[in-house]
Amino acid sequence: MSGGIFVTVEGIDGAGKSTHLAALRAWFEARGREVVMTREPGGTELAEALREMVLHRPMDTLTEALLVFAARRDHLVHLIEPALSRGAVVLGDRFTDASFAYQGGGRGFDGQVLAQLETWVQAGRQPQLTLWFDLPAAEAARRRAAVRAPDRFEAQDVAFFERVIAGYAARQAADPARFERIDARGEPGEVWRRVEAVLQRRFPA
Repeated sequence: MSGGIFVTVEGIDGAGKSTHLAALRAWFEARGREVVMTREPGGTELAEALREMVLHRPMDTLTEALLVFAARRDHLVHLIEPALSRGAVVLGDRFTDASFAYQGGGRGFDGQVLAQLETWVQAGRQPQLTLWFDLPAAEAARRRAAVRAPDRFEAQDVAFFERVIAGYAARQAADPARFERIDARGEPGEVWRRVEAVLQRRFPA
């Protein structure tokens, strides 16, 4: 492995993707890599401020999409691109696939508008690998209820999250070389073994 590497984790709330970020970091660090961990919306001071608005204030879906992509632009310019330029591994908890899944799939927002925002904001930048933690919506809801109070997205019903899953499936179908679907059912150790098998295949020593 040489040069910067951009890896993202995706999945509905409660699928367990965030649980494995520390193990992902350790896996790359064990191979001598600098690792930068970040999240979306967020990652920079401005993007974190926008995150609070998106998660906790009522707004229409166009406003929501614009704020998410504004946060993403600042994130790319000030954190992601500089880290990749110096050869770091960037581990992102969500990226643009989440916009297509949540705003596009979950809320039914116009995918052509999202695609135009993606073009403007990212200038072609995509992750080299996206790990999609796929878990049935009802099971994810049970997991969420057991650990935390919901934010504006997590409070949505199971049908909403089923549409989000369909949004992720559509993104995977459109870019299968980038995506790896991870079966997120089972104990964390079992799921991690699936993730590690992908990493060993994608990034051989």
